[in-house]
Amino acid sequence: MPKPLAGKSLFITGASRGIGLAIALRAARDGANVAVAAKSDTENTKLPGTIHTAAAQIEAAGGRGLALHCDIRFDDQVSAAIDKTAETFGAIDILVNNASAIDLRGIETLDMKRFDLMHQINARGTFLCSKLALPHLKKSGNPHILTLSPPLDMNPKWFSPNLAYTMAKYGMSLVTLGLSRGLAREGIAINSLWPETAIATAAVSNLLGGEELVRRSRKPEIVADAAYAIFNRPARNCTGNFFIDANVLREEGVEDLSTYAVDPTFEAVLDFFLEKPVSPRVVKADFFSPGA
Repeated sequence: MPKPLAGKSLFITGASRGIGLAIALRAARDGANVAVAAKSDTENTKLPGTIHTAAAQIEAAGGRGLALHCDIRFDDQVSAAIDKTAETFGAIDILVNNASAIDLRGIETLDMKRFDLMHQINARGTFLCSKLALPHLKKSGNPHILTLSPPLDMNPKWFSPNLAYTMAKYGMSLVTLGLSRGLAREGIAINSLWPETAIATAAVSNLLGGEELVRRSRKPEIVADAAYAIFNRPARNCTGNFFIDANVLREEGVEDLSTYAVDPTFEAVLDFFLEKPVSPRVVKADFFSPGA
């Protein structure tokens, strides 16, 4: 039986570990081609995984892996990585804007170097990768841009006390909002995806809550399975959405999410930018109707 992503080519930023790697491996099981674009060229004891180990895991899962040392803050590196991906695989069908930087300090303690880093990677990097991938995506039969960023909500509580981080993450979401309208007639699916709960990643373990929060998290595979479901939806009819991973899976008929729990004896912690009840949150307007 043919697999939907067999032969499709993905460019995923920050895919050497965590959610990006999980998305890469899910696509690889279909026989997809996956370019791993990240800065992690050598091993780091605090951040296990490199572009090379990720590419090897993709190959082992049944796909084709391409390790690309790329810092998405720099135009020339992204341009070279995009060109290398298209040259190697012959196409780019899916862009995943996953790379992100986080620092939750408030305005009085956050230094401007960290502020700039978050905005360069999160907002500018997403804009840049989308810009440079578009010429290739326009040639694809079912092109998708998926950005790992939250639903837009202007409630001040999301901005205080983590103002700089919220601005940077919302910058990613604004790329989804703007491009989905601007390219509504192009047939490119442009969406965001955000986890319902905390996800067991290096950021959670090292920066946010340590092992206690990891136990109250879900595995990255829940985001990967949701992304996979989105990639298999018709691009022309699936754009301008701010998806929540659990809601996507429920739409696909998955009701039992306990298999994604790191420790099923703990209730998973609701992720930042969300509050209960978590219902499908979609930003979609009249311009997405057929013929608009």
